[in-house]
Amino acid sequence: MATSGATAVERLFARIFLPLAAVTGAIVLSGFFFPGFVGEAVSGQSWLAVSLVFFISGLGYLAVLPYEADEDEGAGDPYLLRIRRTGVLQSAREFLSQQDPVVFGVPVLVFALFFCIQFLFPVSTTEAVDAVSGTVLRAGSPIFLGAMFLAVAYCAYLLLGAWGDVKLGGPEETPTYTYPTYFSLLFTAGIAAGIVVWGPAEALFHFQTPPPFFGAEAESAGAVGGALTYSLFHWGFSAWSAYAVIGIPIAYFVYRRGAPLRVSTILAPFLGVSGLDSRWSRLVDTLAVFATIGGIATSVALVAQQFLVGINFQWGVSAGDLGPVLFVGGLMLIVVLSAVTGIHRGIRRIAGLNVVLFALFALILVAIGPRGFVLDRGLEALGSYAVNFVPLSFHLGGEWVSAWTVWYWLWWFSWAPFAGLFIAALSRGRRIRTVVLTSVLATSAASIVWFLLLGGTSLFAQQSGQADILGAIAARGGSEAVAGFPLFASLPLSQLLMFLFLALIIVFITTSADTSTLVVALLATRRGLAPSTSNIAFWGTFQGAVAVAALLIGGAETLQALAVLTGGPFAVLSLVALAGLTVTFYRHEGGHTSIPGRIGERLPEIQAHVDFDTTEDE
Repeated sequence: MATSGATAVERLFARIFLPLAAVTGAIVLSGFFFPGFVGEAVSGQSWLAVSLVFFISGLGYLAVLPYEADEDEGAGDPYLLRIRRTGVLQSAREFLSQQDPVVFGVPVLVFALFFCIQFLFPVSTTEAVDAVSGTVLRAGSPIFLGAMFLAVAYCAYLLLGAWGDVKLGGPEETPTYTYPTYFSLLFTAGIAAGIVVWGPAEALFHFQTPPPFFGAEAESAGAVGGALTYSLFHWGFSAWSAYAVIGIPIAYFVYRRGAPLRVSTILAPFLGVSGLDSRWSRLVDTLAVFATIGGIATSVALVAQQFLVGINFQWGVSAGDLGPVLFVGGLMLIVVLSAVTGIHRGIRRIAGLNVVLFALFALILVAIGPRGFVLDRGLEALGSYAVNFVPLSFHLGGEWVSAWTVWYWLWWFSWAPFAGLFIAALSRGRRIRTVVLTSVLATSAASIVWFLLLGGTSLFAQQSGQADILGAIAARGGSEAVAGFPLFASLPLSQLLMFLFLALIIVFITTSADTSTLVVALLATRRGLAPSTSNIAFWGTFQGAVAVAALLIGGAETLQALAVLTGGPFAVLSLVALAGLTVTFYRHEGGHTSIPGRIGERLPEIQAHVDFDTTEDE
């Protein structure tokens, strides 16, 4: 049974997608940059449909392109990087027998039950979930804040300490991917489209309603620094550390102790590798599946709404009631295709495109934006972030902190199972220090630059009167989705910025959704088996079905709140994982050298070299 390669269906898709992308791309580019040329020929809903077809066919073609090295690449990789390709009839016969009945069945039943209750009792369900969510956010604040700070501190210790020198695999083990590809995959999978939508919006919300920690007056010059600082705080080192403290224990026990590639592998120090088939392990994996599907599916549903709200705001195009559903359907087609082709093909290519578009957008904004304002206020915010990081991490500022910081912390922890498992799968052959450097420092640096650029530019436009972004948000019921459009309209190259902005929304959510599909398929497949194409297709379709149900029945925000609540158990499990990993390091990983230790060892040599040069000069 082959583990890779283009199938006949994929080749058929490639033949369909290429001309489709070329034709619709010409129309879309003309509509964006030469609207007079297109005129009334394509307008309104038809223009929106053509745009979506262009994005879908373009990404689809990228995903299904053949790749000659597929047959040999990844043969020794963990199961997440390998896919069992089966025929349609064989897949149908084997599908249920391949599933872990608990990890597969429980999430499916829970989601079905949720939507039944939501349909029958929408108001009561929303009120109940909101009440539970509010109680957890308030009562659990100290625990969640402490867990996140410990995650950051532990990652800093691994980066500098002796255990960072531990290699994930044997002495001759080599990484599967080049470093740029490794970074691209980690960054684009773990952040989703939220970074695009909230980039121009979050600092404005904090500017309008300043965080209590800084005590600034609303919409004043003094509120700018605090608004940017909190944006960096919410999307910077803390967020990515939550992923790393789940991913690194999984990677260590998989590559150094022979454990299976599962989220429940974090329990290996307590259950033993042979005990990872217990009910506790299945409980952890089941919770991870629920958190992943709940987080991704609601993100897809909300991104669909946000995307179309933005389109409506800018061009007056109404997608109708079925617009979001069609958007989700097309998006999930690409998600399934890219997930089925695997990390080596579709996922890697779309992630690479994602990073290129991300960098291009940032460079254009640097060239045409208010560089002086962004640089001055950005440096101020970076300094404030560094100086106030510890106080911010432990600041219990009442409802504001619960609604913003604690909610974010739970959101990151709810994504940590899928993002952490993905980090582990990609990190074979790398040292722990490199994993931390990439999954925390490099990714955080990219996020920080983005929020300084977008947030700083939007604050400048709002404060200077160049654009009334807050007014546009208020006019759309407080939707953050419209923040970018009035901002870009006030800048040169506005149409190009809007086009790239919309493309980034689609590509970012695709890279997170196809990765989560692969992760969930792995977790739900019986242990010892690689996920098959039918398993991956099912879970991609299921995530889309959950998103569509949230749009048609309602309750996307309610389901998102439930998914966020799963971050609570994983915040606690991260502490368990770090305790077990620390004990294992003490027992088995002596003899490594920390970075300060290496510097100390080289000081006499450096000093001798300096003394020698000084003597020669004399």
